[in-house]
Amino acid sequence: MEPRTDPPEAPPLARWLASWFGCGYAPKAPGTAGSAVAILLAWLLVRYAGWQPWHFAVLAAVGLAPAAWAASRVAEAARERDPHRVVADEVLGQWVALAGAVRLEGGVWPAAFLLFRIFDIVKPVPIKKVESLPQGLGIVADDIVAGLYAALVLRLAGCFNFY
Repeated sequence: MEPRTDPPEAPPLARWLASWFGCGYAPKAPGTAGSAVAILLAWLLVRYAGWQPWHFAVLAAVGLAPAAWAASRVAEAARERDPHRVVADEVLGQWVALAGAVRLEGGVWPAAFLLFRIFDIVKPVPIKKVESLPQGLGIVADDIVAGLYAALVLRLAGCFNFY
């Protein structure tokens, strides 16, 4: 009988990316911490670089493959389906939510944050089903769909001048 060996630790780049540079190691509510940092970074990009909502859709699309790779590596090393320290998915989902805004000003920031967190936690149909996609893709995809739900609500609210 061969001795049991532990799986190799995830590569440092995967750990840093999956935890969104350490946010995933927050002692309480790491997903909320990741979302909050995503909102802060987005606000800075809007304020100082003039970003528009569509920029965040592009950013989320570009980040999808690296986030799925990192989530896969960390989940494999942890031997968990969706480790709490993986929060890059929350970051991408939060940016997808912001992409739905008509304007990035005033009340849209807390609305985007709260809507995304609610959809991410409650997981309405088909979010739960999307989680079953293989490895890191499933980890990331459910938050992308939660972000799409939040984006839709933000878009409709903006069209009716609720913010």
